[in-house]
Amino acid sequence: MYFLLNILGVLVVMGIVYLCSPNRKNVKWKIILTLLGIELIITWFMLSTTIGTWVIKQIATFFTWLIACANEGISFVFPSVMANEQVDFFFSALMPIIFIITFFDILSYFGILTWIIDKVGWLISKVSGLPKLESFFSIQMMFLGNTEALAVIRMQLSSLKDKRLLTFGIMSMSSISGSIIGAYLSMVPAEFVFVAIPLNCLNALLIANMLNPVTVSKEEDVVYIPTKEERKDFFSTISNSMLVGVKMVIVIMAMVIGYVALTASLNGILGLAVDGLTIQKIFSVIFSPFAFLFGLNWEDTMYVAQLMGIKLATNEFVALLDLKTQISGLAPHTVAVAVTYLTSFANFSTVGMIYGTFNSILDEEKSNIIGRNVWKLLLSGMAVSMLSAMIVGLFVW
Repeated sequence: MYFLLNILGVLVVMGIVYLCSPNRKNVKWKIILTLLGIELIITWFMLSTTIGTWVIKQIATFFTWLIACANEGISFVFPSVMANEQVDFFFSALMPIIFIITFFDILSYFGILTWIIDKVGWLISKVSGLPKLESFFSIQMMFLGNTEALAVIRMQLSSLKDKRLLTFGIMSMSSISGSIIGAYLSMVPAEFVFVAIPLNCLNALLIANMLNPVTVSKEEDVVYIPTKEERKDFFSTISNSMLVGVKMVIVIMAMVIGYVALTASLNGILGLAVDGLTIQKIFSVIFSPFAFLFGLNWEDTMYVAQLMGIKLATNEFVALLDLKTQISGLAPHTVAVAVTYLTSFANFSTVGMIYGTFNSILDEEKSNIIGRNVWKLLLSGMAVSMLSAMIVGLFVW
């Protein structure tokens, strides 16, 4: 029965996204089914073989090295802060953005990243039938995270039309950052974190294709390459990259603080009306039908629904810390779907981070495409997280 509920859940989530799509007639079902098939194979491979886990861990090791390099620079400026056992979000997740952007801009300067975008994008787009840049962006988000990945391709974004630009905003709701994978692994089982990462990226492509289907011509399906006149000398390039990174860190920090504070103020107002009422509790009731479709018993359904509400209203860290205290008493299936669902940035503050990123790397007119479509970003983030959790749930009982 619970297995059938899990399958039904996949169909229900996809059905809701389809009904919310303003351009349903252009949804490419062949691409949808292809991506679902790939996800089932990947999930089986990663949860049933040691090779799959090993490969993902090796990739994660590389990005862990990048973060370690970034931390060297941060430690030089803030030695006392980085010496603490617990480092604040600003230093552990935001400050490394400066180095990551610079590192990948260096790869772009020498044509390495452009070559990767072209080849990897070609491979993924051939399998999925989607454009090269979107395909590479989905892979790039696996460990770079949404803001870093957007910054790396900012030159390409500046040349896109609004509707296609929205696709990258929608997809950006479904990532995590390589800088915080270690924090996740200190709280929950590693295998479900690692399997959630590629599933979220593929589901980001899937949901974006349903919610915002865009037809890209062969002429448009290219990687933007700066002209010789646009290219600066090497040291000017990396210096500019660092300044872009600093600006992005400040913008993102402001957005996160603002959205978390707004949530706290809203909870205070709700508490005056009804003692103990919070936005998290309201969302837990709203999400309980979807949590039930994860294939859970009623007790676990209400708990996972509460975690879903906590994540949306605050962030995944708060929810993961709660899950860590309860994980020993939960069934394997419940742990698998809960961890997978929580392994992404899909919440209100992420919308602010994405808008802030667009605003810092593009002009105001282009960044307004995010402000006008907030509901699509939220729907995408929740749908991707639910689909990933439901697919993982099929393999863990």
